[in-house]
Amino acid sequence: MLRTQKSKHYDEKGNDMKYRAPLAAGLLAGGLFVTSAAFAQTAWDLPTPYPDGNFHTRNVMQFAEDVGEKTGGELKITVHSNQSLIAHPEIKTSVRDGIVPAGELLVSRLENESPIFGVDSVPFLASSYELSKKLYDAQRPYLEKLLGEQGLQLLFSVPWPPQGIFAKKEVTSLSELEGLKFRAYNLGTERVAELAGMVPTQIEASDIPTAFATGRVEAMITSPSTGVDSKAWDFLTHYHDTQAWLPRNMVIVNKAAFDALGDDVKSAVLEAAAEAETRGWEMSQTETQEKTKALADNGVTVVNPSDELKADFAKIGETITEEWKERAGADGEALLQTYRGN
Repeated sequence: MLRTQKSKHYDEKGNDMKYRAPLAAGLLAGGLFVTSAAFAQTAWDLPTPYPDGNFHTRNVMQFAEDVGEKTGGELKITVHSNQSLIAHPEIKTSVRDGIVPAGELLVSRLENESPIFGVDSVPFLASSYELSKKLYDAQRPYLEKLLGEQGLQLLFSVPWPPQGIFAKKEVTSLSELEGLKFRAYNLGTERVAELAGMVPTQIEASDIPTAFATGRVEAMITSPSTGVDSKAWDFLTHYHDTQAWLPRNMVIVNKAAFDALGDDVKSAVLEAAAEAETRGWEMSQTETQEKTKALADNGVTVVNPSDELKADFAKIGETITEEWKERAGADGEALLQTYRGN
């Protein structure tokens, strides 16, 4: 059975992976059609950035299983976790270009294309699940429009647990973070680092342990999930539960590949996607509780941020919100008005 191929290059430590996924001949936007006596099966590859144990990956795998069941096997989705097929920065482009028909990625990675993609990562704009869902509802029409202009379609979007500061000591004010090399993963985290006087360095989740071990970074703001996935207790001592924001992942599909499906199969995919979104939000909230406890159980000191640290972050949040609104223009203003109920 022909399928999108991959080639991987590693150094002796398994770092600096590069991926190549050329188009296969006869592939229609990543879809593979295999004729049998019973039916024509379509097989999709779906790359994700995170390991099998991560709740996002588990949710996507359940989505793939549900699609197979709901379509009676007419659409088979194979999930490739932990950047094993395509590196995280290349997933959106690969789906857009038809190299693979679907994929999962962090929404705010695309903020360099449009500020709309980064609204979920504006610090302290939406710092609870309730507010995060309200912000997503306000963002979704603009998100779907932007994706549609690139031949992409949103299937579902699920938040990470709230973001907190990981460091090698307890931090009571932002001044204590000045000069530290800080792990960034999007424009929002880069800006937080800059305003706090830190030095941002883009590091993928899968490379966090190596980055800390080699001194490339000294602190990070991320979810307790990523903290547990990367075994943060091996290189950090404190987690500050700042609940700065709830960034979201999204699963997207190449619209040509989706439109090539039969109507019943398309309906089944959308039904499974809606279920995955609901399930994913519930899993995220459970994840927050379980992974915060796991950090503590493994020796990481979990602390509530000091009033001074909260105030420092609030000022940064106000600054970044205004900067975001200015960059996002009329759509950004309208999005915020909808979110705030104005």
